[in-house]
Amino acid sequence: MKLFNNLILSLCAAIICGALFLNCEGEMGDVGPAGENGVDGTDGLDGKDGEDGEDLIGDMIPLAYSNTPASILKLAAGFESLDIEVLLSSEDKLPSAPNFVYGSMADGAGLLAEDNGTFTLINNIENDYAIARIILDKNLRPLKGEYILDGVATALTAQCSGSMITPEEHGFGPLYLSGGEWGGASKGVFVTDPYKDVAEASVATMLPVMGQWSTENAVAIGKDAYPGKTVVFIGDDESNDSEPSGQLGMYVGNSGDLEGGKLYGLKVTADGVSYEMDMVEGTSYSMEFVELTETNIDLLDAEAKTKGVMGFSRLEDIDWRRGSAANNREIYFAVTGRNKVGLLDKGSLTGRVYKVVLNDTDPTAAGTITCVLDGDVVGGVAEEFHSPDNIVVTENYAYIQEDPNGVVSSYPNKAAADHFARIYQYNLNTKELKVVLECDQVTAEAFGYGTTANTWEITGMIDVTDIVGSTESTFLVMTQNHGWERSNGLPFTDPTARPDDFNGSAKEGSVLFAIRGLER
Repeated sequence: MKLFNNLILSLCAAIICGALFLNCEGEMGDVGPAGENGVDGTDGLDGKDGEDGEDLIGDMIPLAYSNTPASILKLAAGFESLDIEVLLSSEDKLPSAPNFVYGSMADGAGLLAEDNGTFTLINNIENDYAIARIILDKNLRPLKGEYILDGVATALTAQCSGSMITPEEHGFGPLYLSGGEWGGASKGVFVTDPYKDVAEASVATMLPVMGQWSTENAVAIGKDAYPGKTVVFIGDDESNDSEPSGQLGMYVGNSGDLEGGKLYGLKVTADGVSYEMDMVEGTSYSMEFVELTETNIDLLDAEAKTKGVMGFSRLEDIDWRRGSAANNREIYFAVTGRNKVGLLDKGSLTGRVYKVVLNDTDPTAAGTITCVLDGDVVGGVAEEFHSPDNIVVTENYAYIQEDPNGVVSSYPNKAAADHFARIYQYNLNTKELKVVLECDQVTAEAFGYGTTANTWEITGMIDVTDIVGSTESTFLVMTQNHGWERSNGLPFTDPTARPDDFNGSAKEGSVLFAIRGLER
């Protein structure tokens, strides 16, 4: 996995960076001609400071290498040529921001390229109920970290998956959307300015028109799908034990308008479909989106059920296919499943992936929904699924990440799912499913990173190839390393992330990786 080479390159980068000092001030102007009385001319104006405190990188020193080994992920056969690099983990200290802590349960993320050659990573820290901003250098090495939304702002509501709105893909922005899912009462869609002043970290902005859900994510699809419109999909991770109740919400507004549009829910209109398990893998069913007027979480759920909105067994992450305008109208989402007797024959137990093909001209009108991967089918193509949770979609592939929920011991004939969290590659054209990698918790335990008794989650994967301008495909992905805690008992939590509840953290650490070489 090229870890040794990356380490040598990182050490060289650190030596070079330590020897350089870049002046952030503008050049001094030429000395003016002497006046009649011998007075020197005035100095030229200083260079313009960076906006909102974001100057050039100046004397900031990048993290040369992480203390956490990349070998805690193990590549599968056929993917050995991929390069995995740990960019940052909870045990690392940034030379230029030593007090920053990469907190507990990193999750959704978005990346922006800056004019000065750096990158801005916005990253949800789920169990710290916060959002971090991390500045990366041209090689994606962390320079600085800080929290732009804290637990006070979110009312201790977990920030799970997230997505970035950009002018390039959406025609406006940048803005960062994130889902308030569990913990506190702020269940709904948050919108955050990526360049927000840290002094305002305790103030949040939400989008009430998009409704209250157990919100896993909110994702705006590409601007070419419906010119003149902004369409946002919302994943509802409702965990009902007797009736699948996670719904797919959709907001439609004018281009760039996140507040004045209308809310809808997906309704399957095909005969004979009352529950998600009535939809057979590989068969397409008719659907449409029905308008919803309630926004309160309980009233919205009741209205959705009354109007026939389909319930799924914990609808998690959502993404849209890149490429043409028609591709942009192809939506994929993961249902993680819930292993409960009351859900038999109604909701998925071990997880599914669905494809929604939207109407060509009207996102609310008739389209189709297809279960493309069903983990409940013993002997099926996806029988190894163990709670698919997050998904990222390129032009030709979907990459599916797992958050194992312990279905192996009680689900009949589910031995194929007896493994640690994985990333799968699903070919959108050939329908082939492959394992890319798996968390190697046996190796991790030997190195002191938790135990095999606490299964990790892989999450937050995003394709940043075009953003970083690389000729080699580049993805970022995170692990939530359940069970990995500090020996001194202190949580892997930044006090500025949870200023009023520091000791309430789950304590466990997170790791941020770059994966290079994956097909797109």
